[in-house]
Amino acid sequence: MDLENTLKAVVMGVVEGLSEFLPISSTGHLIATAEIIGFYMAPGEEKFRHLFEIVIQLGAILAVLALFRQRVWRVVSTLHRDASSREFVAKLTVAFIPAGIIGYTTHSYVEKYLMNTGVVAAVLALGGIAIILIERRKAKPAVYQDAMSLPWGITIAIGSCQCLSLLLPGTSRAAATILGGILLGLDRRAATEFSFFLAIPTMFAATGYSLFKHRDSLHEAHLGILAVGFVVSFFVAWVVIAWLIRFVSSHTFTAFGWYRIAAGLILAILIVVGVVSFGGP
Repeated sequence: MDLENTLKAVVMGVVEGLSEFLPISSTGHLIATAEIIGFYMAPGEEKFRHLFEIVIQLGAILAVLALFRQRVWRVVSTLHRDASSREFVAKLTVAFIPAGIIGYTTHSYVEKYLMNTGVVAAVLALGGIAIILIERRKAKPAVYQDAMSLPWGITIAIGSCQCLSLLLPGTSRAAATILGGILLGLDRRAATEFSFFLAIPTMFAATGYSLFKHRDSLHEAHLGILAVGFVVSFFVAWVVIAWLIRFVSSHTFTAFGWYRIAAGLILAILIVVGVVSFGGP
């Protein structure tokens, strides 16, 4: 395990942990970061890079389980006797279905034609504008304050919102589900928490499918790099999730909107001047 790629794995793990649950798009940031630092960009290394990104995503989702372990365990341990626990799991399952169908049917097309820095730059900026416009609307009083007892229709609608992040790299699953939840009447904390809960089946399914698809890229020589990225992503995501839960209680996402616009413009400039390529990974 050479020092250069180890340091690059640390950078990628930090980027994944920071961006997975913030409304700024982890996919977009990973694509751009890998291009900028040259992380496994040589011909023949693309499959391992995909595998690496899958593994560090798993680190981030395990951080959700670690932080919400008490509530997750309460639900799991009472499934056999508590109707509310069974209903919550059923709602998460149904909310996941739209993304499962869209992800499975469009994954190859998106990966081949849309997973590139040009699309990411445009979607980052447009998504930032959307966040700012949503936050500037005349806010209505929140109807739902408990992420674990939402109506069926609301959970399905939020689940459908995350499909946008599967179709357009750079959208952000967190932005789509959190802001979708807010527009549907959830308060900010409940929308954020439900986004985290919904991430568990969504990201485990996506990770499992991608690991199976890229299983031939896993070699013993790569285990050290994968371990570094996984551990870094886990701990950074842990800190970010804990911070975001506190942040959303008293702040809007407007700052993230402006950040996305700036990031999109900077990435577009880097493409124009040739620092990063327009194409995909």
